[in-house]
Amino acid sequence: MGRAQVNVLEQSVIPEKYSKSKLSAGKKIARHWELYLLVLLPVLYLIIFKYVPMFGVQIAFKDFNVVQGIWGSQWVGLKHFETFFTSPNFYLIIKNTIVISFYSLLAGFPIPIFLALALNEVRTGKFKKSVQMVTYAPHFISTVVMVSIIMLMLTPHVGVIDRVFSFLGWEMTNFMGVPEFFKSIYVWSGVWQEMGYASIIYIAALASVDPSLYEAARVDGASRWKKIIHIDLPSLLPIVVIMLILSLGNIMGVGFEKIYLMQNPLNLSSSEVISTYVYKVGLVGANFSFSSAVGLFNSVINLILLLAVNFFAKKVSETSLW
Repeated sequence: MGRAQVNVLEQSVIPEKYSKSKLSAGKKIARHWELYLLVLLPVLYLIIFKYVPMFGVQIAFKDFNVVQGIWGSQWVGLKHFETFFTSPNFYLIIKNTIVISFYSLLAGFPIPIFLALALNEVRTGKFKKSVQMVTYAPHFISTVVMVSIIMLMLTPHVGVIDRVFSFLGWEMTNFMGVPEFFKSIYVWSGVWQEMGYASIIYIAALASVDPSLYEAARVDGASRWKKIIHIDLPSLLPIVVIMLILSLGNIMGVGFEKIYLMQNPLNLSSSEVISTYVYKVGLVGANFSFSSAVGLFNSVINLILLLAVNFFAKKVSETSLW
């Protein structure tokens, strides 16, 4: 076949090829419409509940009036941010939020990893499943029930802890009324509730480790500790880095429900955080612009932390979100 014939053939075939590729996207959607329908629901959820509400962020820069609406409300710029920054409670709220977040991270982040490593070494199937069930179950306890359990355990005169203290001859203590105890009660009850569920992702990562690595280590005479150090931990490292980035990126996002239910006038100096402050001032006090400004400040700080930690992790470990 001569060159002239080849050129004619390319000119006749290539445009047809490209036209088919352009039509293939629509054909693929029509062929796999069930999968696209499944993707459509989460995308709609994100758009409706995550992106559309961003339109209302502008009330943080206005004196929002329900009658006038968002567009009709007066623009005040950074007034509400300045009010928050100069508030007498600003440093207390920020301090409580950061301390509780870092305390929760330091206590709650490594324990699921240790639990996953321990369960990975268990060879007895029934015992392993029993431990998993016992540690997973607390995650499904609702926040209200969890706080009720804490109250019943620590209530003076009738609580289990007080009964134990009385039996040992120790002095009764109102744990929920002592500000110094609040953070530890909140954090360690959360660790107990979430450690089993949080370990699932690490157990899944360990299950994907190549069994030949363990066989080679066994042949070389490696102990269990050396297997954990040289096989398990390196296998978990990418997952650990990703989870750490996500956790640090949400360091200012202390949950609302549990802290609010555990609050009382005696421990308020140690339990007031951004989320509860926004609820009390913004929703209860109907100061929507101020609460939006505080929430926007909180979100911006979380975004900056997420980007910074992701950048640092990428430089150090070459593992990152993007």
